[in-house]
Amino acid sequence: QVQLVESGGGLVEAGGSLRLSCAASGSIFKAMGWFRQAPGKQRELVAGITRGGITNYADSLKGRFTISREKGNNTVYLQMDTLKPEDTAVYYCAAKCWVCQEYNFWGQGTQVTVSS
Repeated sequence: QVQLVESGGGLVEAGGSLRLSCAASGSIFKAMGWFRQAPGKQRELVAGITRGGITNYADSLKGRFTISREKGNNTVYLQMDTLKPEDTAVYYCAAKCWVCQEYNFWGQGTQVTVSS
């Protein structure tokens, strides 16, 4: 059974930093990523990383957010720096199965709130 467990969310002041963690189990994944959903908005991709370490980011977040993963296991991190109030959202960890084109496994989400 596949499980994705996020941690590291919380409340931070604008300009601060947070690091989110996601531990996945139950399968080998082609890629893992982070999405976010703010109130009243659609869920959007934040960043992704393949098993080989290739990363991709939402254009608007490049330079402030960094995705990384531990080699040899299914743990990924999202380092978020210079946070802004508009980064407030529920952040979801996601994973893509080896033969899948889309992310098909999801964590429960972790709240990130950035105060102004």
